[in-house]
Amino acid sequence: MAGHSKFKNIMYRKGAQDAKRSKLFSRLSKEITIAAKMGMPDPDSNPRLRLAMQEARSNSMPKDNITRAIKKSQGGDAESYEEIRYEGFGPGGIGLIVEALTDNKNRTAGTVRSCFTKHGGNMGESGSVSFMFDRIGCIHYPPDIADADTVLEAAVEAGAEDCVSSEDGHDLYCALDDLHEVNEALTQRFGEAESAKAIWKPQNTIEVTGESVAKLFKFLDAMDENEDVQNVYANFEVSDSELAKLTV
Repeated sequence: MAGHSKFKNIMYRKGAQDAKRSKLFSRLSKEITIAAKMGMPDPDSNPRLRLAMQEARSNSMPKDNITRAIKKSQGGDAESYEEIRYEGFGPGGIGLIVEALTDNKNRTAGTVRSCFTKHGGNMGESGSVSFMFDRIGCIHYPPDIADADTVLEAAVEAGAEDCVSSEDGHDLYCALDDLHEVNEALTQRFGEAESAKAIWKPQNTIEVTGESVAKLFKFLDAMDENEDVQNVYANFEVSDSELAKLTV
């Protein structure tokens, strides 16, 4: 029985990982399609498409998937996708920005609003949260690409404004207008980054504690399950001791 239970657990974990990868590929495909539709299907003349393809490759997305996503942009169905940003407040009073790509605004607005309400938050008006964030470029490299000092030096030379290194890797921040130029300079130095894209970076963070922690992570899990949601940004921090309580 023990062996059987272990096998089932392995199969369950593999299934969960496969499902997450499938969702990730779906989101990456949407971004590639939209980027190619808004600009040109040639990445050499379309910076947004080039960055979308770069992130897809870094996540081991098959080349055929990338090609299909670009080809889809030349069809009529790609025109129905619309970029929408939702803003609101989550558990503990944190600010949340949700970016979506959807072919049905009413459906997406309803599911996003329901998620806010169900998990102790409320959706606000446009601009109610985004003023607490900065719209900038972020380039991410894995931790083993180089040591922190080397990456910082390269970041300054490339024109980045800030560099934060941790055990999770190196995040280099720059003005949004400089993203493509900085990314190209760093690519020549370290090779392609794992991601290079526009983000919403919080100006300050709010510490979440107690019951709000579990509610927050359930909210984030629910957003991750939503096929229309591309990115979620939040201005929170949770201590290790609070995180440990979730696993007890």
